[in-house]
Amino acid sequence: MVGEAQALETAHDATVADAVAGDAMAFARIVRAHHDDMARVCQVICGDPDLAQDAAQAAWPIAWRKLGTLRDPAKLRPWLISVAANEARQLVRRRRLDRVIAIDVADLESSDHDPASRATDADLLQAVRRLPAADRELLALRYVAGFDATEIAAAVGISASGVRTRLSRLLARLRTEIER
Repeated sequence: MVGEAQALETAHDATVADAVAGDAMAFARIVRAHHDDMARVCQVICGDPDLAQDAAQAAWPIAWRKLGTLRDPAKLRPWLISVAANEARQLVRRRRLDRVIAIDVADLESSDHDPASRATDADLLQAVRRLPAADRELLALRYVAGFDATEIAAAVGISASGVRTRLSRLLARLRTEIER
């Protein structure tokens, strides 16, 4: 099992090295592997699926151009998601969007038919919608992309302890708003 993990890591590093050297097919494999994660993070930041796709698409030429600046191939995913999150923030800024998440009835439906749980979901979505884009980005990087505090810190340019503090305050704020 350890041998398999090492083989996958070696293959991943080789793909990144090939892409840095200009291999378009290697870069296409990277796009295929990471585009959906980037788009999901952008969706939380932008709140608009089309705008999120635009942000993820806009991130790829930047990633292609700057791939050689990536020092550690193991950090490719966090780096790519950071590039996409930055593009999403810029698109939101340019378009001056305040909305984060469009509430879709299908999103609120689940196998749990308890109306109270659906109301809580709607309340949470509304509370997230009211957050500034920078706060939505922190939540997206942590809970959508699965970044730890150190990875988020590198992505947004604040300390890991600052990330933990801001996330703690954000979660407390969301809990308070939902409980009202």
